[in-house]
Amino acid sequence: MKRILVPVDFSIQSENALKTAAYYGKTYNYEIVAVHMLELSTAMVNNSNTTKETVLYLKLAEKRFNEFLDQDFLKDVKVTPILKHYKVFTELNTLYKEEKIDLVMMGSKGATGFKEFLIGSNAQKVIRHSNIPVLVIKDKALDQGFKKAIFACDFTEDSIGPYKRIKEFCDFINLDVKMLYVNTPGKSFLSSQEMRTTVKGFFDQAKNNSHHIDDVCYVSDYSIEAGITNYAKSYDADIIIMTTHGRSGFSQIFDHSVTEDVVNHVNIPVISFKILPKSERK
Repeated sequence: MKRILVPVDFSIQSENALKTAAYYGKTYNYEIVAVHMLELSTAMVNNSNTTKETVLYLKLAEKRFNEFLDQDFLKDVKVTPILKHYKVFTELNTLYKEEKIDLVMMGSKGATGFKEFLIGSNAQKVIRHSNIPVLVIKDKALDQGFKKAIFACDFTEDSIGPYKRIKEFCDFINLDVKMLYVNTPGKSFLSSQEMRTTVKGFFDQAKNNSHHIDDVCYVSDYSIEAGITNYAKSYDADIIIMTTHGRSGFSQIFDHSVTEDVVNHVNIPVISFKILPKSERK
């Protein structure tokens, strides 16, 4: 059985993620691991003088958590509730390994403007740190599954590993995917022939001939984000698939993630697959 981790903060967004996860639990035999992160400081947890207060917080949180999970749409799904007090963004990978998680599914409102520049959304931070796929659910639950998907790919060698994992994931949930190449002005601009040569080389390296270069959609736009979002609207896609390097710190500021931008700004689900460092690739 595969396992989906769903962070729960009692919001409508986390409920939407749970509803979507429930559909996949019932349809494809996924187990849901629901996680609520308590905002307790390390000092509070370790201080003997506040032990009673900490226990009270834990009991109240557990009660509210169990009430939140008492939903009709979860009745026929195996759900494992977990309470944690550490920071959700930097330490979730430890939990993924402990619980053998295959997919993170979380709700998000996104973030824009000055707030986005300063702290970003929770979904951005999870994507940045996660070594496993992260599916971000936006305005509504996808409790009937996904029908039309696009995979925005740069068709470089770095994307071959994620491409294979994406294909395996989509085959498992019977999801047909339209691959997308976004051509932009500037130093990354390619002619039509160069784009096709790049795509053909990608499939040759991936040793997968199931996609022909003519099956890839080629879009020209002023930015990669605009190309992806505009095509998603015209294609009426209900999910966008992307890859990310998971940069953080100064590297994230100076070489920002297009995936995080798309997650923040579109109103349909986005699933991201991390590009692993070469040292970690098989």
